[in-house]
Amino acid sequence: MSEPRWFRLLRVAGLTFLALFTALPLYVMVTSAVKPLGDVQDRFRWLPVNITFEPFVDMWSTISLADYFVNSTVVALGAAALSVTIAVFAAYAISRFRFRGRNAFRIVVLSTQMFPGILFLLPLYLIYATIGRLTGIALHGSHLGLIITYLTFSLPFAIWMLVGYFDSIPKDLDEAALIDGASPVSALLRVVLPAARPGIAAVAIYAFMTAWGETLFASIMTDSGSRTLAVGLREYATQTSVYWNEVMAASLVVSIPVVIGFLLLQRYLAQGLTAGAVK
Repeated sequence: MSEPRWFRLLRVAGLTFLALFTALPLYVMVTSAVKPLGDVQDRFRWLPVNITFEPFVDMWSTISLADYFVNSTVVALGAAALSVTIAVFAAYAISRFRFRGRNAFRIVVLSTQMFPGILFLLPLYLIYATIGRLTGIALHGSHLGLIITYLTFSLPFAIWMLVGYFDSIPKDLDEAALIDGASPVSALLRVVLPAARPGIAAVAIYAFMTAWGETLFASIMTDSGSRTLAVGLREYATQTSVYWNEVMAASLVVSIPVVIGFLLLQRYLAQGLTAGAVK
């Protein structure tokens, strides 16, 4: 039974509106990045008239954008690597072994996603300050402290999703490896992980994107030496002016790594999210 004509027109109109609603901010960002500051701030024009690429050059000298870029890369890659490593072993243990408190642990891990992240801001800050005072290990204002912070965001979801993905992989593969003399860890690394690449890719992308664009914790947990891009972009606003064209140029540049990573791994991301969610 074919759908009515009015329904098709309504669907096309709705999708067109959503596409325009999504594309309009991107258009403004791209066009503003190639305009002089006056064409953005004083007399905004939808179509660029005086096209210039100076904002892409000046944005590196106006603020320490390169340093912020390095900080964000270190923090995001570190958070993603730790999240994947810990989640793989935790999810494998939950999926393959039966131990007391297994179901309770799964519930606790999932329930942490019910609380807003801002509730953990003050406790984490006090914990870092106390650790620094008692041990001399400076977690506040360091890459390690920020990586641990973002690990608390991404790790529960990563464990929950990988448990579902590992459950979908037949246990016969593990048992065959164990019969051949492999240890449980060796069976995980050599047999299960190759079959779980889509799920691991999905977890890695999620953890990376969470750390790359987070602002609230980064503004509190960093100093001038560990500041990330999400916080550093605010320095384009001074007491007298806001360099909107450089803000847009920098925003366009810093979004490229995430977009490229997503395009390269979107197939694995879709497979991993689907398998984990269905299970």
